[in-house]
Amino acid sequence: MARDGAVYACQSCGAVTTKWSGQCSACQGWNTLVEETGARAPGALSVTKASRARGLQFTGLESDTPAPPRIITGVDEFDRVCGGGVVPGSAILIGGDPGVGKSTLLLEVVAKASMRGASCAYISGEEAVAQIRGRAERMGLAHADVKLAAESSLRDILDGLKRDNFDLVVIDSIQTMWSDAHEAGPGTVTQVRACAQELVRLAKKKGVAILLVGHVTKDGQIAGPRVVEHLVDAVLSFEGERGYPFRILRGAKNRFGATDEIGVFEMGDSGLREVKNPSALFLNEGGERAAGAAVFAGIEGSRPVLVEFQALVAPSAYGTPRRAVVGWDSGRLAMVLAVLESRCGLGFGNKDVYLNVAGGLRITEPAADLAAAAALASSALDIALPQDCVVFGEVSLSGEVRPVSRMETRLKEAAKLGFGRALGPLSGLPEGGGALPVAGVSRLADAVRRIGDEIWGQLT
Repeated sequence: MARDGAVYACQSCGAVTTKWSGQCSACQGWNTLVEETGARAPGALSVTKASRARGLQFTGLESDTPAPPRIITGVDEFDRVCGGGVVPGSAILIGGDPGVGKSTLLLEVVAKASMRGASCAYISGEEAVAQIRGRAERMGLAHADVKLAAESSLRDILDGLKRDNFDLVVIDSIQTMWSDAHEAGPGTVTQVRACAQELVRLAKKKGVAILLVGHVTKDGQIAGPRVVEHLVDAVLSFEGERGYPFRILRGAKNRFGATDEIGVFEMGDSGLREVKNPSALFLNEGGERAAGAAVFAGIEGSRPVLVEFQALVAPSAYGTPRRAVVGWDSGRLAMVLAVLESRCGLGFGNKDVYLNVAGGLRITEPAADLAAAAALASSALDIALPQDCVVFGEVSLSGEVRPVSRMETRLKEAAKLGFGRALGPLSGLPEGGGALPVAGVSRLADAVRRIGDEIWGQLT
């Protein structure tokens, strides 16, 4: 039975309630409600504090205030995702799987920023100072003027940051920080929320940019209450598939720049290396293109990226055909297979289907539908697409190939990498033909017919 005055917080979503139950009513998680001292129930604002509130002051939209300055760290891919550099006084949350390289990336960011004149500090609650120095030596950054500290007490961290003037500070990680104002343990919803609020408040007051490292759950979500993601100015996700050296820094939220922007890195023995041209990295340049492969001309944020879709259609050895996909949405694959069967006459009912996005990149935009369909049709018909052809376009349930955004940008990137033709939507083509000749198709059946008949000499 719940005690009077007890407050319970969900450890998954951060919802607060005054009554314990086995299931959280907000996120439906089981056994996630934990009693936490110091948490405040919703609507618990005292009348005394409310009565002392000042009157609300309004201002207009027009202002002569200049745009906020940027701290250029020197890591171009990181600056790109942040919107052109880190804004002083901002708070940025970086999440990622264990071992993906979050600490390595941020150590390189503060080290290179310090070489450009910024005053930087790296505070770790997970590693000793000697471990951080060892990583810096392996990365060749031991001579950088970065102040190091191993501390998890929020009070001590705030006192140190108030005493010294820094431009850029890394907190690794927010889940290891604890405040003595709350009795809950580190990593709980109460501690994560309280520590994040104090650090963000300090960033705004002192004008120091704070980079917070966040742990993730098994589902890939940043652990702790979602209120932390609302507090910070930017949320970045550092992604990487096991077995691949490539790492993708993706912006999920950014108050000072575009979202869904990506930065590409390659993990090596001496740390992370920036990849200036990710399209060349994700493509196979050697030999003829095999049946079942199609090059997709995609857009990630503001950057065009070319990546290879690989498909394999094989007779099923079991009663139920298998569907496996890596790097693309499985629901989208099921839809494309259904359209190929019902609108194009290709049969996949008794065949296993495997689809893979080469290089470990995950594709989410609908413009990849036609590239996936072309790879599947190429494998089913055992006919290879031309070596110099890129594919893009959205496929509807009626089998129509619909136009996609920024077609000219996609074609220019393909032309820059040596491609000579494209297969895409018939409508929405750039005026004047674009950077490449495009075989425009209005329906998916027309694209499959081109692959089956090998009609590639005359482009329309």
